[in-house]
Amino acid sequence: MKPIPLGHRYGYAIETRHEHTAAALGNEGVTVVSTPSLIAFLEMAAHRALEPFFDAGEGSVGTLVSVRHLGAAPEGAVVEAEAEVVKVERKQIEFAVRARWRDTLLMEGTHGRAVVDLARFFERLGLKRPA
Repeated sequence: MKPIPLGHRYGYAIETRHEHTAAALGNEGVTVVSTPSLIAFLEMAAHRALEPFFDAGEGSVGTLVSVRHLGAAPEGAVVEAEAEVVKVERKQIEFAVRARWRDTLLMEGTHGRAVVDLARFFERLGLKRPA
């Protein structure tokens, strides 16, 4: 892993679909972006923030999610997810994360990820690394 500077950020936007709603997860009639979907968007922002710093064969896995769901966004909303590196301790990385829709803060908190050697990670699970 290459050195990761504090303050490094990554953000992206995603146009939400029905599969991202609480209704799609079984909360019938609640066609707003679900908590699990927002968490997934934030996890992906953090993972993508790390990609430029991976050595060959490395990836990242989530280790911590501590967020507050503060607002709602309808199906079809374009959600912006952002992750900022706030702490690096060897291969453990902590991020400040936030998700927004327009001027509405939907979610904020912290997320931890670990940089791992993917071959060893899957070997410990008794699996072959996916191609």
